[in-house]
Amino acid sequence: MAKYKIKKGDLVQVITGAKAERGGDRGKQGKVLKVYTETNRVLVEGVNRVTKHTKAGQSDRGTKTGGIETVEAPIHISNVAIVDPETKKPTRVGYRTETVERDGRERTVRIRVSKASGKDL
Repeated sequence: MAKYKIKKGDLVQVITGAKAERGGDRGKQGKVLKVYTETNRVLVEGVNRVTKHTKAGQSDRGTKTGGIETVEAPIHISNVAIVDPETKKPTRVGYRTETVERDGRERTVRIRVSKASGKDL
């Protein structure tokens, strides 16, 4: 299993594909809903929306289900970049190590840092 610098809950921006004016998603920002490590993909809120046709049926209460709905589809992890909290622009991710004392023990923790501004992510 690969380690990724993008995690669930991060604000990311799409950096490839067609521009929004041409019907694409490049430049759109959204929160990461899920990271699929086995396929190297991420599910981003409001990005890569596809129409899905679901078969008509009935639920337990008798309400009709089905029809056409739009849902987000996963996008490759290399096509998104984390957004810098200061400049609101895409940036790369670096790490800083700190020693923190927890429960009377010294522990070294890695903190994700924006390469552009140096702020914590």
